[in-house]
Amino acid sequence: MALPHGIKTVEELAVEGKRVFVRVDYNVPLDKATKKISDDARIRATLPTIKHLIDRGARIVLGSHLGRPDGKVKPELTLEPVAAKLAELVGVDVALADEPVGDGARKVVSDLRDGQIAMLENLRWNPGEEANDDAFARTLASYCDVYVNDAFGTAHRAHASTAGMVKHVAEKGAGFVMAKEIDFLSRLLHNVDRPYVAVLGGAKVSDKIEVLDALLEKVDSIVIGGAMANTFLVA
Repeated sequence: MALPHGIKTVEELAVEGKRVFVRVDYNVPLDKATKKISDDARIRATLPTIKHLIDRGARIVLGSHLGRPDGKVKPELTLEPVAAKLAELVGVDVALADEPVGDGARKVVSDLRDGQIAMLENLRWNPGEEANDDAFARTLASYCDVYVNDAFGTAHRAHASTAGMVKHVAEKGAGFVMAKEIDFLSRLLHNVDRPYVAVLGGAKVSDKIEVLDALLEKVDSIVIGGAMANTFLVA
């Protein structure tokens, strides 16, 4: 799959024997009573990227956020159930660090061997993630030789793991989830079949305003759904 703007896909990256940081979106819903994952679709979506890296002998370092801990350590928002679910789905042990960065995270990453997986603890436990702090970004970058973004759902946020660390890693590209979304969106922004209807959902209008503005001149109709529709109804 050829992506625009010279973006490489994970298939084009030299990953054999290298530490590959994969930014995934494992912000999955948890059952309030049991703390178990109630929908693992986001984890399953990344399996092709992870299995591809395992098959090629990469040393995989996964980074994700979960919920809104606001830069504080909140045990109820640990990625432990996510790591357990991923291990179950992929059939490979997943070593979970007890922190996003630090001595514990560094040891988990340095102990990796070809085809093994480590997961950093909730990146948003550290205030540097959402602040796009350069020191935090540099530390994350020091854990890898190659950077892969497979978190389309958070790619629009200028956080340390989605934007800040990228400039500190020489080799980088898109995972299969990201590549597929870029491919489809690139097609939708150019010549499309008519009538062209855009269907948008979600909770927050603030995240979608720029998208709506960009689409207005290209589509014939826009259908608003989800919680966002309530804002439009009130307006």
